[in-house]
Amino acid sequence: MADLPNTETLQLSLDAGVLNVTLNRPDSRNAMSLAMVGELRAVLAAVQGDLSVRAIVLRGAGGHFCAGGDIKDMAGARATGADAYRALNRAFGSLLEEAQRTPQVLIAVLQGAVLGGGFGLACVSDIAIARQDARFGLPETTLGILPAQIAPFVVGRIGLTQTRRLALTAARFDGSEAERLGLVHFSEPDDAALEVRLQQVLGQVRQCAPQANAATKALLLATEGQALGPLLDNAAEQFAAAVTGAEGVEGTLAFMQKRAPRWAAE
Repeated sequence: MADLPNTETLQLSLDAGVLNVTLNRPDSRNAMSLAMVGELRAVLAAVQGDLSVRAIVLRGAGGHFCAGGDIKDMAGARATGADAYRALNRAFGSLLEEAQRTPQVLIAVLQGAVLGGGFGLACVSDIAIARQDARFGLPETTLGILPAQIAPFVVGRIGLTQTRRLALTAARFDGSEAERLGLVHFSEPDDAALEVRLQQVLGQVRQCAPQANAATKALLLATEGQALGPLLDNAAEQFAAAVTGAEGVEGTLAFMQKRAPRWAAE
């Protein structure tokens, strides 16, 4: 098991192969500070090669997921000019890239404010579960700025047409509308239903072989940019390796013996 870093802006707990990561700046509705960005990136790096961690559950403390970027960090950057703003902004983009490509299943549990950068984090999750009364939006243009780093991830999640509408109006909407848009997969009426849905999803994840899940996630993401022929050639190589590998052998044997595979019992 990888050693997790010490964190001040995150609460971390590991239970039965699930890493729970809670954004923990409730006084600011978990606004994304540069310190929080750095700690999230360090956590993702720590578990990168550890597939005993089957899933990462990302949520926020105090009834909110994340209200966007930290205005205090932006104010501090003003004193040192455009280079500081550029570095601050790009660091968050790097976090989104790394979160999207983490080999574990990334599950976002969304309550309260899901705005700006929080909206971007929702867009890089593999599975998103929201309360119906969560509040989503891209407020950047109302502040005279733009959703610079999250824009490609929002477009990838819900498409260019809907992203243009939301980004250019800063419209707010709830979890039910987020489900309709395809931003989230489930919207639930209350915290109890949210937790039931999360446990159901985690149970489904545990039925899947961890290495196969990681390879499948990478393959799916590759479909966005790789030419079809080379993509399918590479996929065939990965398939052959999987069939003859430890998970493929165990999965086939478990099927023949009519039992759960080893990873489903872990």
